[in-house]
Amino acid sequence: MQNTFDEKTILKSNKVDTFESPDFYNIDDLLTEEHKMIRSAVRDFVKKEISPIIEDCCQNNIFPKHLVRKFGEIGIFGPTIPQKYNPNGGLDYISYGLMMQEVERGDSGMRSTASVQGSLVMYPIYAYGSEEQRMKYLPKLSSGEYLGCFGLTEPNHGSNPSGMETHFEDKGDHYLLNGAKMWISNSPEADIAVVWAKNEAGRIHGLIVERGMEGFSTPTTHNKWSLRASCTGELVFDNVKVPKENLLPNKSGLGAPMGCLDSARFGIAWGALGAAMDCFETAKKYTMERIQFGKPIASFQLQQKKLAEMLSEITKAQLICWRLGMLKNEGKATTAQISLAKRNNVAMALEIARESRQMLGGMGITGEYPIMRHMMNLESVATYEGTHDIHLLILGKEITGIAAFA
Repeated sequence: MQNTFDEKTILKSNKVDTFESPDFYNIDDLLTEEHKMIRSAVRDFVKKEISPIIEDCCQNNIFPKHLVRKFGEIGIFGPTIPQKYNPNGGLDYISYGLMMQEVERGDSGMRSTASVQGSLVMYPIYAYGSEEQRMKYLPKLSSGEYLGCFGLTEPNHGSNPSGMETHFEDKGDHYLLNGAKMWISNSPEADIAVVWAKNEAGRIHGLIVERGMEGFSTPTTHNKWSLRASCTGELVFDNVKVPKENLLPNKSGLGAPMGCLDSARFGIAWGALGAAMDCFETAKKYTMERIQFGKPIASFQLQQKKLAEMLSEITKAQLICWRLGMLKNEGKATTAQISLAKRNNVAMALEIARESRQMLGGMGITGEYPIMRHMMNLESVATYEGTHDIHLLILGKEITGIAAFA
């Protein structure tokens, strides 16, 4: 099992988190007062609960599970779900995006925990589930009493989920589920899993699998160099008897899990922006304080060039996120538009992390600063929920009308 959080042994940083996000184009003017209040509340939460412990959690491969309940208390899980099922819900998509921005500014692994819970577990239960399923699971997921995971990727099928081998058979009073999933965030600690599998006719359906069902196991993935504060594992199904009432009844086919991924990718686009902001602010402060040749290195042209380019890219990404959030609120955001934002913003954040690391020199690889952690995390973010190249092909199909990956 992955190491678990222990208040007695975890090392807390004595550094004060003074982060303030850049806003070169006065994008705050486009936000409502509620948006800014939500952002401030989550930013304060990150500074208090995540920043002091995250470096030690990552260094020691510790998942701070105690934060799951706290995420629920502050309303980070599934905030766009109606209040009937989530007392902290009923918010718009810009609110959700700002939450993910702030959480990933703290750590990509923590944002992964929140994204999976809200977009990949709560969303399909709400959108595709029965009323009984919604009432049974969503309140407990929103509060953090339950932790969930999403089973789509398989050992032999990553970018081609339609080739999945996990399958289930109708046995009269139950379904019999067999197969395996891998690279599953939250799985080692999850109480439930939303699993995608094929029936006898080859049609993809979603099933809710609960921990404790005989034949269901969640082995931990070890030796990660990325997302080390996030728990990652497998889902293994060996003749698991799944009650028929656990089948998601309202949507089937590959479009069902793909709809969940659209929701998650939207949050990732905002989250990557938060990581980029943190690297930029760290580099800016460091160059103002680091003295070489008798003056701060911020006075040198190459350092200013890098900072100017970073701010330009962050500002463009902020505008992309805001406009995409407005389209989501209006129900108009397309899969291709979401792909553009996810691909662009993650690539942008990864490049800023790499440049920032160079600006800090040797200090950039240490846990004294967050940059190397962000850079390693973003390597995974560039891969999951559709790789960088797959998103290019999604956009290519949108542009030409020709699918290059089918």
